[in-house]
Amino acid sequence: MKAHRLVLGPLAENGYLVETPQGAVLIDPGDEPEKILALLAQRGLTPKAILLTHAHFDHVGAVAPLVAAYGLPVYLHPLDLPLYGRAQEVAAAWGFAIPKPPLPVEPLAEGMELFGLQVLHLPGHSPGHVAFLDPVGQAVYSGDLLFRGSIGRYDLPGSEREALFASLKRLLSLPPETQVLPGHGPPTTLALEARTNPFLTGLEWEA
Repeated sequence: MKAHRLVLGPLAENGYLVETPQGAVLIDPGDEPEKILALLAQRGLTPKAILLTHAHFDHVGAVAPLVAAYGLPVYLHPLDLPLYGRAQEVAAAWGFAIPKPPLPVEPLAEGMELFGLQVLHLPGHSPGHVAFLDPVGQAVYSGDLLFRGSIGRYDLPGSEREALFASLKRLLSLPPETQVLPGHGPPTTLALEARTNPFLTGLEWEA
């Protein structure tokens, strides 16, 4: 699979255009739909679906215009539906504006496979947070669970520290060479994070 990273919006969220054997998909199109549309046009691609790791507003801000443009199905874990429904309101509370993300959405679940990507339910940052694993390319789209040198917040409504650290342990059980394509910041690998990420040192005692 070929992944294209776009840094989107005022919170510098990473959205991804992923070219899979079953067609192109968009992961976490968080803002600036014009950037996403321009990349699709440049690549000559028509997306098949939108896949969301979670429903915080900085990850869903471009969903509505992309659905309007392409009639795409949107996939989200059901436990994040309350966040999805309030994303526009929460964005406004932070001083940002996004169009209301559209319904309905298609449910994601642990163990599903979509477009060659495996769904891992990894809660903690949000109740329905998932990651998308490309087992062939040994890459994982980690959303806001793991970043280079940091981890996802667990002080937000619906987040939970114990669940987040349990999800981090599970993520680190994947092969060390797995590339991590996070929701913010540069890519990394599980091996590098296990060795250098200060939040992961002694993780076995954290949860």
